[in-house]
Amino acid sequence: MLKYKDINVDEVREVFDYDEETGDLIWKIKPCKKVSIGDVAGSYDKAGYRQMGYKGATYFIHRLVWGYVHGKFPPKDIDHIDGNRANNRISNLRAVSHQENSKNSKLSKNNTSGVTGVYWHKKTSKWEAGIAINGKKIHLGLFNDFFKACCARKSAESKYDFHPNHGRRA
Repeated sequence: MLKYKDINVDEVREVFDYDEETGDLIWKIKPCKKVSIGDVAGSYDKAGYRQMGYKGATYFIHRLVWGYVHGKFPPKDIDHIDGNRANNRISNLRAVSHQENSKNSKLSKNNTSGVTGVYWHKKTSKWEAGIAINGKKIHLGLFNDFFKACCARKSAESKYDFHPNHGRRA
């Protein structure tokens, strides 16, 4: 997580306007030669988050937006509810614990089954379903049928209050 020691909410409100329609922060000042008043703040990193540099520090836009709107920075993670890291509208952001944030993660690009937590178990030639809760893996069973393994996983997601978007493709 990036540090917010160099900027406070009052300064965020002095330096930026927040566009509720787009979720963008708009510069109210000219912080450097390459940036003009009225420009949208930041650029996208490799992970798809919008971030920006200011006074020698780097900040995630979604955290600044949260502070701008709520008057304080979130103590923990910010979740993009729809899974779109570029959507910084306040209605798409929620402050959550790291564990809660992991319950709304996208399908891993390394996933080969198409369903989070469902894997082909080579030794038994069956589908295995599992889920991680608070860092501990819970074995949900071995299944001859892929659909039954998927149902076991989805049932566990429901039991442990995973977000409905969890495991969806980007």
